[in-house]
Amino acid sequence: MASHLELDLLRTFVAIDDHGTFAAAGAALDRSQAAVTQQMQRLEQQTGSTLFVREGRYKLLSEQGRHLLHYAREMLVLNDDALRAVSEQSFSGTLRIGSPHDVADTILPPMLSSIARSAPRLKLDIQVGRSPFLMEALHRGDLDMTISTRHDTSLDGVTLRTSPTLWMCSAQFTHDARQPVPLILIDEPSIFRRLALEALDQHGRPWRLAYSASNLIGVKAALKAGLGVTARSMELLEPDMRVLGQADGLPKLPDVTYYLWTKRAPAKAMTRELFDLLANLPGATKPQRNLQFSG
Repeated sequence: MASHLELDLLRTFVAIDDHGTFAAAGAALDRSQAAVTQQMQRLEQQTGSTLFVREGRYKLLSEQGRHLLHYAREMLVLNDDALRAVSEQSFSGTLRIGSPHDVADTILPPMLSSIARSAPRLKLDIQVGRSPFLMEALHRGDLDMTISTRHDTSLDGVTLRTSPTLWMCSAQFTHDARQPVPLILIDEPSIFRRLALEALDQHGRPWRLAYSASNLIGVKAALKAGLGVTARSMELLEPDMRVLGQADGLPKLPDVTYYLWTKRAPAKAMTRELFDLLANLPGATKPQRNLQFSG
């Protein structure tokens, strides 16, 4: 086993995962499939591990390969960050990023840290708001990229995280399964409002609107005041809240996915470079193009 790993081999390794096959990775890197295969053989020699296993006509990542992929992405990000940070062409200007309220202190901070490391002179303009309005701002050109629960095939995007959607209430709230569910809902348009109402209606569970708000701050205030129950991703859950479930007479809710989106031809060249940087962060994956519009 070698004493170090070659970054060029790791970059090809990551490209295989991003593009799905050796041939597609070779096309993206302007290399032949044979050259990609040779590189992966060298990487297996360096690691002393079998990184791919054959399943039918396809090669899939082995358990060791999945472990290496995580470290490979981190190593490439650090390498590229270091090169940008010391380059005379280090990014400058302003990057405008949107984020929903519920992930502004979970998903957003690691992204901002990565951008700050690779572009220390760049000014970040953060807009926190609701997903549908952030997407409208991106299409208008008021944002360079945004996190959103909405899916839009006209944009370039990556999947950042898929989170469970939960029924939440105050820790002190007394839930009576015999009564209509007192709902705390955000105004339309809202994916969480739709998921909650569809689930309750499909299961024949009576409900009433106890409180409505125009933003998540209002929803959280009503929750903490013990006014009722809401459906949100687990990102919103805090120590003074509790989760209700099927034992409480409430139906299971589908998961929700958070994406990072930018325009396919952004107005500023640095937007594309920084988007590609974030797309290579551990855990980020390309969303499937056949997904339906959410919300």
